[in-house]
Amino acid sequence: MIDTSATRTTSIKRRRKATVLAIDRADAARVEANQQLDESRRSEMGQFMTPAPIANFMASLFRPTTRDVRLLDAGAGVGSLAAAYVAAACCWKRKPKSIKATCYEVDPIMLAHLRKTMRACFQSCEANGIRFVGQIVERDFVEAGSQLLDRGLFGGDGPQFTAAILNPPYRKINSASRERELLRWAGIETSNLYTAFVALAVKLLEATGELVAITPRSFCNGPYFKPFRRLLLGETALQQVHVFESRNRAFSDDEVLQENVIFHAIRGATRGSVTLSTSSAPGAEVSKRVVPHEVVVMPSDPEAFIHLAVTEADSQVAERMRRLPCSLTGLGLHVSTGRVVDFRAREFLCNDPGPATVPLIYPTHFNGGYVAWPKLGGRKANAIADEDRTQSLMVPNETYVLTKRFTAKEERRRVVAVVYDPSRLPKDIERVGIENHVNYYHANGAGLSKVLARGLAAFLNSSLVDQFFRQFNGHTQVNAGDLRSLSYPSSKALLAMGRKMGRTFPEQAALDKIVDDALD
Repeated sequence: MIDTSATRTTSIKRRRKATVLAIDRADAARVEANQQLDESRRSEMGQFMTPAPIANFMASLFRPTTRDVRLLDAGAGVGSLAAAYVAAACCWKRKPKSIKATCYEVDPIMLAHLRKTMRACFQSCEANGIRFVGQIVERDFVEAGSQLLDRGLFGGDGPQFTAAILNPPYRKINSASRERELLRWAGIETSNLYTAFVALAVKLLEATGELVAITPRSFCNGPYFKPFRRLLLGETALQQVHVFESRNRAFSDDEVLQENVIFHAIRGATRGSVTLSTSSAPGAEVSKRVVPHEVVVMPSDPEAFIHLAVTEADSQVAERMRRLPCSLTGLGLHVSTGRVVDFRAREFLCNDPGPATVPLIYPTHFNGGYVAWPKLGGRKANAIADEDRTQSLMVPNETYVLTKRFTAKEERRRVVAVVYDPSRLPKDIERVGIENHVNYYHANGAGLSKVLARGLAAFLNSSLVDQFFRQFNGHTQVNAGDLRSLSYPSSKALLAMGRKMGRTFPEQAALDKIVDDALD
């Protein structure tokens, strides 16, 4: 007599063993390929391969389906993501009839491992009764994807994938490059390969097709990514966005300093709720909160910034900022970027001030809430020649609020603001130069009142602004557009803050109390 229960248990064990075969093979290949790759080549190509815990989490976001799956993995590397999708599908209660994985890859080292991963995927699917075809396309995805879209426009194949899973390369695209030309032909305007890959994948998905990608967080607010945000948010509905609490946890084996996010979107779906999730590291416990889509992308925001308030505390910060009554223009203020680009104006720069120069303000002159000028003996110039050819680079010597455009990773606050007070500088100065790494607040080109300037600087330096800013800014760059997008207190509240600021700004806790008291 045959023990059917024992036979069934053995069969289940075999299927489970076959299911993990592909992902285990891919992760071993990732480690081996990392050792084989030349560091300069990896940097040039922007290659950061996906660890198994990340790949498995990404695959878990797809909805189970019994239909035939046509999967896109662009920039496939060793095949970690396709393998993770196969492993997930093999564990679904109702499995797909077939999976055709189309993997784009051009690196010879990756290709050798990718072929082995595809064979492991075939074995996993075969053990679970799923037909599998692994198609490896040894072509640049930007070129190939653009051509696929071109054929679709003229009655060819058109959108052909039901799912896409991506860890695209991170590299800037030259504006005069062949890649940029191809993307424009496809109706895609972007300056980085990662957004190019995602945009092409979105356009190649059929209606209700799903996309899961891990990318830098910079697309959420960067000014150069605005066309991409409009494409992504116009063509798809976000379902989930996952944020890692530490910027280097997603790719701990690599020196990836940008914050990364994982997002799940469905093409053509109705916008509803979005799940915002976070974890301390890959494989760690995930916390989630579900919010309306308009909390993530405010319908009235012309920049289409993506806000990620992943915790309840984040939500309270966002709600408090949204209640602030004024826009920057409503206060009669503007913010611009400093006009002096030092490498272009090098012939006019002076290390030490002289009789025929005016002050030139860099971030190095920020100190204690005010501009401290000059800073002699440093690496940066302190002055710019005052002559006819430099007049357009200068602004009147009046009171402004300045912020750093770039902050160091270890800096406590993302937004660092100071007051430029002309009374702290030598007398008889008519003009001042502001360097291009500095943003400056002004009143239609003129200066601000000193009390208002001190209050505005206090508000910008508050923990409230810092915590809110980090919800949509995943890097260390602070653009003028980011500052324009903020809501601001009333002029009455800013003046109340300004009256509490002394010769130096107080410590953070005391400053936050001044801001909180004025806002209550």
